[in-house]
Amino acid sequence: MDFGPFEEKIGYAFADKRFIEQAFTHRSYLNENRAAGREHNERIEFLGDAVLELVVTEYLFAKYPEKPEGDLTAYRAALVNTISIADAATKLGMNDFLLLSRGESRDIGRARQIILANAFEALIGAIYLDGGYEPAKKFIGEQLFHKTDDVVANRLWQDAKSKLQELSQEKTGHTPTYNLVNQTGPDHDKTFTTAVSLGEERVALGEGRSKQEAEQDAAQKALAAKGW
Repeated sequence: MDFGPFEEKIGYAFADKRFIEQAFTHRSYLNENRAAGREHNERIEFLGDAVLELVVTEYLFAKYPEKPEGDLTAYRAALVNTISIADAATKLGMNDFLLLSRGESRDIGRARQIILANAFEALIGAIYLDGGYEPAKKFIGEQLFHKTDDVVANRLWQDAKSKLQELSQEKTGHTPTYNLVNQTGPDHDKTFTTAVSLGEERVALGEGRSKQEAEQDAAQKALAAKGW
């Protein structure tokens, strides 16, 4: 695949093209292309996740010198969660460059959102390996920092589970309950599905790369379903 148009879009040309190819290669692709001589993106995703967290932490620490650690942690979580970075990946057109199995390429739901978020982190890892910290920092800043004011002004950082508990107790007298209903994938790359209920009513299902993220996603969807 020719990644040249994508490199032009992000304003970064890889010296070693193997890094960008690896960033876009999902594990499922290698199951159908064993002779391709490629590596999948999970190792550099691991690296990119750490770089992403450091860059965003550094930025928020400087931007909000008076804010306590708790607020900064909440802002960072809102900026780097799956929804936020998958949205950034979508706007970059990363979906058009993903190397997936035929089965994965047909799934355009929540699973694709997670794949895009993983690829976004892998791309950060690839830029870091190819060019170092400063190009990775520049890329992250261009893709995510503009979201910060909206996150803070509209309280998008607020914990969805806390908000749902507060409103559900106020409006229905029920405390939300969360139940893990499914988990898929290998141990190092699981997707969890959690149901949230109010009393006997199952209100929403959420997914995430951890049980906590799945519960937050379920709570957010429950708030939307209830119009709260």
